[in-house]
This record gives sequence, C-alpha cells and structure tokens, in this order.
Amino acid sequence: MKQVYEFRDGGKEMMALLGGKGANLAEMAKIELPIPEGIIISTTACNEYFKNDKKLSPVLEEEILRNIRVLEYETGKKFQSPKPLLVSVRSGAPVSMPGMMDTILNLGFNDYVAEKMLEITKDEKFVYTSYLRFVQMFSEIAKGIDRRKFVHLKATDYKAQILESKKIYRDECGEIFPENYRDQILIAVKSIFESWNNDRAILYRKLHNIGNNMGTAVVIQEMVFGNFNEQSGTGVLFTRNPSTGEDKIFGEVLLNAQGEDIVAGIRTPDNIELLKNSMPDIYNQLVETAKKLEKHNRDMQDIEFTIENSKLFILQTRNGKRTAEASLKIAMDLVKEGIITKEEAVMKVEPASINKLLNGDFEEKYLKEATLLTKGLAASSGVAVGRIMFDAKRVKIREKTILVREETSPEDLQGMALAQGIVTLKGGATSHGAVVARGMGKCCVTGCSEIKLDEINKTMTIGDHVLKEGDFISVSGHTGEIFLGKIPLKENSFSDELKEFVSWASEVKRMNVRMNADTAEDVAQGKSFGAKGIGLCRTEHMFFKNDKIWTIREFILSDRGEEKERALKKLHNLQKEDFLNIFEVLDGDEANIRLLDPPVHEFLPKTTDDKKKMTEILLISLEEIEKRIYKLKDENPMLGHRGCRLGVSYPELYRIQARAIIEAAYECEKKGIKVHPEIMIPFIMEAKELAFLRKEIEEEIEDLFKELGARVEYKLGTMIEIPRACLLADEIAEYADFFSFGTNDLTQMSMGLSRDDSVKFLDDYREKGIWEGEPFYSIDRKAVSQLVELGVKNGRSRKTNLKIGVCGEHGGDPKSIEFFEEQNLDYISCSPFRVPTAILAAAQAYLKK
Repeated sequence: MKQVYEFRDGGKEMMALLGGKGANLAEMAKIELPIPEGIIISTTACNEYFKNDKKLSPVLEEEILRNIRVLEYETGKKFQSPKPLLVSVRSGAPVSMPGMMDTILNLGFNDYVAEKMLEITKDEKFVYTSYLRFVQMFSEIAKGIDRRKFVHLKATDYKAQILESKKIYRDECGEIFPENYRDQILIAVKSIFESWNNDRAILYRKLHNIGNNMGTAVVIQEMVFGNFNEQSGTGVLFTRNPSTGEDKIFGEVLLNAQGEDIVAGIRTPDNIELLKNSMPDIYNQLVETAKKLEKHNRDMQDIEFTIENSKLFILQTRNGKRTAEASLKIAMDLVKEGIITKEEAVMKVEPASINKLLNGDFEEKYLKEATLLTKGLAASSGVAVGRIMFDAKRVKIREKTILVREETSPEDLQGMALAQGIVTLKGGATSHGAVVARGMGKCCVTGCSEIKLDEINKTMTIGDHVLKEGDFISVSGHTGEIFLGKIPLKENSFSDELKEFVSWASEVKRMNVRMNADTAEDVAQGKSFGAKGIGLCRTEHMFFKNDKIWTIREFILSDRGEEKERALKKLHNLQKEDFLNIFEVLDGDEANIRLLDPPVHEFLPKTTDDKKKMTEILLISLEEIEKRIYKLKDENPMLGHRGCRLGVSYPELYRIQARAIIEAAYECEKKGIKVHPEIMIPFIMEAKELAFLRKEIEEEIEDLFKELGARVEYKLGTMIEIPRACLLADEIAEYADFFSFGTNDLTQMSMGLSRDDSVKFLDDYREKGIWEGEPFYSIDRKAVSQLVELGVKNGRSRKTNLKIGVCGEHGGDPKSIEFFEEQNLDYISCSPFRVPTAILAAAQAYLKK
C-alpha cells in the first residue's frame, strides 16, 4: 500500500491521510502557487510505525528514499552534491496542533555541503549559522538533547561551534553525529512520528478533545532560506485579523530570519506593513495570494511564507485559529461577501465560542481610574484578572492566575490551560503563546518588552513598579494593556450580530431548543437567547427563594391529617403564583413542569435555629422535630424516598401540584395567554407507578374542570432516568404522552458514579488511560448512549409519534447534542445561558447528518 505521496498526488480531501499541512500543500500545488517542492509520508505510515514497535519497515524506508530521488529530480538539486538539496522535515497532523509537534530545518548538511554552499552563496555567516542550527535542532528533536546545553558554547566562531555541538551530541548519545543524508532523513522521520506522543501533544489533544489514534503525517520539503540576505525573510499572515475579524491582512515578518524564529517567539517581529515600503512587490503578491487562498478554501487562512532573495514562497496554509469575536464576524462577513452560504457559516463557528462571546470586559468607570503598567500586542481577545505567576508548573487549578513568561513554549501548555490569561515579554501575535491562547479562548498579550523579569527573586519590574509573584494584575487581550491590581468586570450583552447569527442556526436546526427554567426571570433570560419553551421546570427549586423553603419543610415534616392539609394549601398557593408568573412570560410556548423530586435531605433543617423555627411553624416540640427528621433520613438519598415515590406515598402532593398548574393555565387563558403545560412525573422505574399516578392526577384535574366549567389542554408524561425505565420504555409509554431523558441520573445509575464525588478520582482514571472525558458533561457514548437509544426505540415501538426530549446537563453539550440528533429526539433543554450554544450545536448536528 502506498505510504509516501508527491504534492501532485493529493488534495484537501485527503487531509486524514496526508495531514493538514500536506493536504493544503497539495491543494496549493493544484492552483499553481509558489511552493517549494516536497513529499508527504502519510498518517498511515505513522500508525504502522507505532504498531511495528516504533520501527520503520524496510518497505517504508525504501519508499521514502525512492521518493527522495523524485524530489531531487523535481528540484534539480541532489543531496550532498555540488548543487546540494537541503530540506525541512515537519509534522502535519490532520487537525491543527500549533507548536505541539516537531520540525527539523536545513537537513542534509555536512562539512562537504557547507563548502559547496559557501562556493554558491559566498556568505560564510549564512552557511555556517544554517549548518549550526541544523546540528542543534537535530540533536534536540531527534535525540532529545536539552537545548540549554547549546546556549553557552565555549567556541566563538561558527565552525568551532558546530564541532563543539557535534561533540555534545556524541557525549550525550554515545554515537557520532550522522553525516549521511539517508541516515539523517530516516532518523528525522522517526523523531517526527515520536513527537505525536510527546507530553505536550497528548495534553493538547486532551484539552481540545482530539483523538489519539489519527497519527501525524511528515512533510519533507525543499528548504528556502529567509536568512539568505537582507532581501530575505520569513513571516506569518492571516487573511483577516484573527482577534477582531477585520477584513485586512494581519501578520508579522522577520527579515533575514528562518521560520522557527517567528513561530517560536524567539525574536519580536515587525508588522507585515513593513513590506509595503521595503518590498512593495512582495507585499502586493502576498495580498493577492491571501485573497486567492481565502476564496479557494472558503475560510480565513493562516499562511506561513518565506522570501528568499526577493522571491516569495508559500510554505503552508490552513484555516486560521481565531477568537470567538473574530469567528463570528468572519463567518457573517463571508456570507455577506457571497463566498459562503449561511449553512456553511453555521458550520464555521465552534459552539463553545458562543459562551466566550457572552463573557465580558472591564467596567469602563473603573478602567479610567486604573494604573496602566504597560502595553503590549493584543494577541488574543478577552480580559483576565489574576495573580502573577512566573512558572507554568506552579499555576494551580481553581486559583485565578496570570501566567507571565519571557516567552512560552509547548512545555508551558498545562499552565496556560489553567491560567486566566497569558503575558509574554517576547513574541508577536503569531507566536506560540498567542496561537495557543486563541485556540483556548484565553486572553493573551505578547511583546511586553518593558517588563523586566527576575525569576530568581520572583519579581517583575515595569518602570517604577516592582510586582511580586502573587500580586494581582488585570490584562486586556482587546487592547494589549496591563493594569495594576483588580479591575471589576462587566458582562457582555447578547449583541445584534450574535442574535442574527443564532437566528441563522435556528433556521437550519431540526430539534427544538428549550430552556431549563424555574422562575419567570429564568424564562425571560432563556427567551432572549432564543429558547422555545421550557424543557424542565424543577418545582422543588422554586422553594429555594424568598423564604419559601419553610413551606416545603412544613410539608415534609408534617404528620398526616390536618398538619399535612394545611401545608399542602400553602404549597398550592405558592406554586400557583409561580406558575402564573412563568406562563405569562412564556406567552404561548410549551412548559414542561416536573413534579416535586426533592432528595428529602436537601430540604430538612440542619441547624438548631432552623429546627427551632420549625417547632414554631408546626407547633410541636424540638424533640418531635428531631424524631421526624430521623424517620425521614435516607441512607442513600439519591436512590431513596424521592420523585414519584413521594407521589405514591403522598398522592395528595402531586394532585395539588397538578391542580396549581392547571388553575394557573386556566387563568392565563382567560387573559388571552395561550398555555401548553406538560406535567412530568419523575424517577419512574415501573409502568404501574406511572399508571397509578396518572390516574390520581387525571382525577384531580377532571374535578377541577368540573369546578371551572372549562377545560385546558395538557399533556402528562415522564422522565426516563433509571436504567430499568429504558429497558421497559414500551410498557411505560402506554401511560405517557411524552418522555424526557434525565441523563444526569441516568449516568449516575448506569455508571455507578456520583457526580458530586467522582471528581475526586476520575482524574486518576484519565491519567492512567482508563477513562477519557467527563461523563457528566458529555454523554458516555459506550453505555449511557445505548440506554437512551434503547429507551427511544422501545418507547416509539409502542407510540410511533411519542414526543421525546432530554433535559439533563448533556442538553447543552455540543457532542451530546450530535448524539441526540442521531436519535431523532424532538428537543433538547439546557440552562438559559447555554441556549445559543445549543442552538448552534443542534444546527451543526443536523447539517452533519
């Protein structure tokens, strides 16, 4: 099977096989852009390498060397000849992972090649700095030699430094530095394959939910030299501003430098506008190329380029990483420019970025009074307030920190992921720190050259200010400004642009998106974000506000008889008022109201003062209160006397709640407000439970209709949250007008995990490779999903048109939403602030299907 490809063999449709870099180079070759010649070793070869005990097979080695001969023919150069060919060897995964894997430049050098290059270029500094860089990069990447060993070389001239670096290689590895290009290439390919599983790459994939099995391709490409002379350089540009989305090329250039200098942030580059005056023809060519690539790939592009002796070469293009703000603006602008459709725009914005758009900025009134410390480059939008931390390894989770580094490296990834924001002294808007921060949605400011770090004493000095590790600063990724102390934040509004974009997604999606809402305020918020109806109103949550908790406590602790009846009357009046308020704001949309499902322990009084207050309410002794609390105590409250079990023990409880719902609906309809109540019975495990409670509730509602002399349309259904209910969903469906999956409890009971306690040990499982992900955030696709699938299948086998939704936390998770779309659920429901994200995820799931 073929494992090595020429550029002309591929295209962007082969990204899984050729990696992002290789596929895009092949695509650029198709449209005849100026790219250096090269070959691509496939991701399949990478996976075979790991299966083959980390060895290159003889067949693959021969295929690589055969294609190297083709590359020599295409370039008119030969390795280690009078007209020497030098190459770069780069990683290229199917998914962009900037800076996480490795690159080796200038491969092919030895002493003979250096002599021939000197004859051609007549530039000793260029030749020997390029040779030295190759030796040191190869030593670090291929053999893992610490780069710091090359920092303080004793030799002063380049030739002697090369010899000294080769001696370090021999001392560290116990072997001489490889001089033959074949050895160099094969060792380099192995090392790039190995970098797929380096610590930073594994962590990056974990943070960005990227699979571990796709592998990386390897691109071997003819070298072009940005460090050839002053008419040479290297740069990175975005076809639009990656922070704001502005339609103007945005980028940086370093003259007389190689690509790693700019990407690694080793030197602070110049704005790309510099080329307008110094190399106007090159600048115009870049603008033209940028637009051509953007139109061809139908998205904003991140382009790496090199200028060699006034000639432009494009080294790479890919869809550019961008902030949430830029993502939205670019998608909408591309539609308005006629480049893409609304459906394509919907697919271009990550659902998670919607949450970032709802994050805030600094309060302006406090900003005016703040002390400005310095201003750097605004590399990634957003704001952050936190304590200064100089070492990525010391950034603690749940502790608000700002990571301040001279420059970031991939080794800092863990700290960057945990920090609120990132500040670097060196580097530009396309350095490692900036690119990674944008991908994480974190605010980042780079190029803060006025900051002086003292890592020994753990201080940083800016002008007259000396700040210690642990001091607070406030950072704006919008402006690049850094302020002393803590500045209060303000919330973003749901902008007109975001509303319009979410409306595009609403037009596309199939599933309805409802809200979890327990108050009229929740409903108003959810509606403003685009929710259509309530998917879960938790009636027990209504008692957490305004001292209402005493009413539910009174009911729980009441003895049967008069005490219970008095408590029920109070409960009825409070609930009816709450439902009226909700229905009025909802104004015609469906309202799924879950009857009481309180784990009783959550409502029982715990302090002596609370217990004494209950003696005043119930007019009984403290000793009697203690006895009743003891009798009600569940050893395992989450599986105890809750949900429909309360309704079976106290049918009058669910009857009175149903009465309050229908009375409120009736009063709204009298005012001309249409109401569509859905009464949901929770925690059902057996069809007979539902049959019993349905009969009780229907009797109460029929009695009410007789009293009113009028009827109100309503539906009565159940929550499917116990594994047994999924298995028996066909029997349960006989008594249900709808199902709603409660995936939180379904996950707990099917996996034997407590969502409150599992955080204590799941990290151990993830570190040891036993488990990936967070089961209470994204639905378990191995087992819990099977229960949902079975519940849907069984329920609809009895009632073909059974309405089915989901109201657990998974209802707002994009990955889970994709699964729910596959199951043809009718709706998903989530908290109000997750509604815009859920709408976009639902639209994307439908378009993917």
